[in-house]
Amino acid sequence: MTSRDFRQVDVFTDEPLLGNPVAVVHDADAMSDDEMQRIARWTNLSETTFLLAPTDPAADYRLRIFTPSTELPFAGHPTLGSAHAWLEAGGAPAGERVVQQCGIGLVELRRAGGRLAFAAPDLLRSGPVDDALADRIVAALGLDRAAVLGMAWADNGPGWVGVRLGSAAEVLALAPSYADLPVDVGVIGPHPEGSECAVEVRAFCPHAAGITEDPVTGSLNASLAQWLAGDVLPASYVAAQGTVLGRRGRVHVETAADGTIWVGGDTCTTIHGTVTLGPPSAD
Repeated sequence: MTSRDFRQVDVFTDEPLLGNPVAVVHDADAMSDDEMQRIARWTNLSETTFLLAPTDPAADYRLRIFTPSTELPFAGHPTLGSAHAWLEAGGAPAGERVVQQCGIGLVELRRAGGRLAFAAPDLLRSGPVDDALADRIVAALGLDRAAVLGMAWADNGPGWVGVRLGSAAEVLALAPSYADLPVDVGVIGPHPEGSECAVEVRAFCPHAAGITEDPVTGSLNASLAQWLAGDVLPASYVAAQGTVLGRRGRVHVETAADGTIWVGGDTCTTIHGTVTLGPPSAD
């Protein structure tokens, strides 16, 4: 039986239980892939992460990210939550910024006013969605094609397709047929001028084990900004997410002068203790 330091961090909220939780296991270098997957399956959160020593000298730590069923090369809220946990446990970056090594490569994080933000990684896939797939997505969302103002691949690891609607109210009213969604889909629509938040975002991920809608999603907000910021979206804005699920996620997005898109949010530890892992069962 082995025990490791464990934190559960609520991300994109300054008030516990209103954001998106990620489970973080520290000092995971000696753990096998199977052990990591077992813990991720047990926590049953959208993602569980494991902090390891970096293999790239430019990184401060290495991160592995698991859903209950598979490993991801990158995910947004686990990146912020894991950086929070690493810093809280005494981690000290070598430079001005925290540098995370993960499946997609090196990801920079900055700290400003107590809030962490990550630099959006390059998209793995962008551009138009073919008509057949677009028709299936629109049908599964219960929409008329005319209601969709734009659709594109916005994939930075999890495999998102972005869908743009005319208003936040339309986004909030969606009741998708999850079984019919062929891919993970992120939907965005603007709030009225003068609202607290510029846009409402929802993330439908029926292909993640046990999850149909993700409460607050850093990777999706990053890729939506890469798709729409500076044209449809302003250079700096706040996105609301999780409203339908009873959460109050707030994602702070900023496009810097050099074109880097920073995606940030508040983080707070809700659980701190140890996780104990025994030998695998005989079956």
